Amino acid sequence: MFDKRYYYLIKIQYLGYRFHGWQKQPDVKTIHLMIDRTLKYILKDIRFKTLGAGRTDAMVSANEAALELFIYNEPITDFDAFLELFNHNLPQDIRALSITEVDKVFNVIQDSKLKEYHYVFSEGQKNHPFCAPILTTILEPLDVELMKQGAKLFEGSHNFKTYCYRATDKGEYFRIILSSEIVDNTIYTANFFPKKSYVFKVEGKGFMRNQIRLMFGCLIKLGRGEVDLDYIQDTLKENSTEVMDYIAPASGLILHSVNFE
Repeated sequence: MFDKRYYYLIKIQYLGYRFHGWQKQPDVKTIHLMIDRTLKYILKDIRFKTLGAGRTDAMVSANEAALELFIYNEPITDFDAFLELFNHNLPQDIRALSITEVDKVFNVIQDSKLKEYHYVFSEGQKNHPFCAPILTTILEPLDVELMKQGAKLFEGSHNFKTYCYRATDKGEYFRIILSSEIVDNTIYTANFFPKKSYVFKVEGKGFMRNQIRLMFGCLIKLGRGEVDLDYIQDTLKENSTEVMDYIAPASGLILHSVNFE
């Protein structure tokens, strides 16, 4: 019997602090596992599968992520009712934002035009423990103005092999960063947040494993005085063999948005 497939793009957001990343793994809770478990419950006997636009690491959050839902034979007829039922049964730290129908040529991985990541941080003091899920505290004082200069060096087309976890000689490491900057944090606020915090904002089409965290790890070293601006420039050269030895903590990293337009 021929199975007719229906295709949907779902935008979601989640707090990643208690999850072991997106990808399903044995014996641990992941975002993909909880989404599929919830869909299986609400769709009952309807066959389906899901595909994420990308993977996030353990403890990384998303303000807006995306997945593609494939349903066999029985289409979703009421999007509002579906979202209401889906959110009612999802864990409270995962929320579905929207659902739209797409066609069979749509590919949630290849068709994403732009991803924006944020890394939220403060420096120089211990913060309220409630900050921990989405804001990284660097206890040492940092030269944030110098870090702002360093962040701009990542913009453009460069060799980012230094900023790929466990890079090999076979990968493609030349990537384009459309925007890279550190700004005052006015995006994420709470009454227990420190008076001063910052966001490292990076925009590009796609990123390699741990790339943002390795880039920000380098900026932390810059702010501490352990490296200089020339060091960052050298790591981005075509012939660089430098390996970044510091990965920034995961809990400050947020996938802010995924754009398909």
